[in-house]
Amino acid sequence: MIVAALALGIIVGALLGLVGGGGAIIAVPALVYGVGLPLDEAIPTSLIVVGAASAVAVLPRLRRGVNWRLALIVGSAGVATAYLGTMVNRLLDPGVLLLIFAAIMVVAGIRMFMPIRASGGPCALPDGGIRWRSCLPRALATGAVVGFLTGLLGVGGGFLIVPALTLVLGLPMSVTVGTSLVIIVINSIAGFTAHLGDVQIDWAVTAAFAGTAMAASLIAGRLARGLSDTVLKRGFAVLVLIVAAYVAVQAIIALVG
Repeated sequence: MIVAALALGIIVGALLGLVGGGGAIIAVPALVYGVGLPLDEAIPTSLIVVGAASAVAVLPRLRRGVNWRLALIVGSAGVATAYLGTMVNRLLDPGVLLLIFAAIMVVAGIRMFMPIRASGGPCALPDGGIRWRSCLPRALATGAVVGFLTGLLGVGGGFLIVPALTLVLGLPMSVTVGTSLVIIVINSIAGFTAHLGDVQIDWAVTAAFAGTAMAASLIAGRLARGLSDTVLKRGFAVLVLIVAAYVAVQAIIALVG
């Protein structure tokens, strides 16, 4: 179990460092199918792992790669809805939750193949500024939706934040990655806090997973600066779709069986 956690932590950390999201997409299935944790334990564990790895991954991007104002707005908007998502989580069957998880992954993966508007979209100006009048409502709505899904599915929201920041808000990938990582940290803290009442953590597995994820995220974060936006987006989208197919099959088998 520990060996599997160490190996899978490298994959999760690398994803977070490269594209600013997607870590929990791997973390939750990895903890359930790779490490063998039940879903109710995998969810809070993944939030610890992804939150810690994201905090480390953002370090190389602190100076120029984060829009702090947007990150705080989107992140804060999701704090309350994370608690709502946790309440709904306790009412649903784990197989149903995994199917919802897979469906959202498919939508996010397909959206990431779409081109970004050259004009900068409703938020990002061509010079790197933000159109706050048109952007603020979208940012608040994005934060609320991602926060709800953080509590519901145990994800930091990166696989939704990355498409939202690039496609809905129009940010360039160079700023999206760092901004997404900050939002993931905020969402992970809110989501984990919402699960505190019934949380059960295997701290040995968590420490092994988080340790390798943090190291891998820091290394990948430095490597990512030499890769193009298109390569990062499409690679992320392909991985999301592959994992979505696997999770969907496993969830259907569990529900039918």
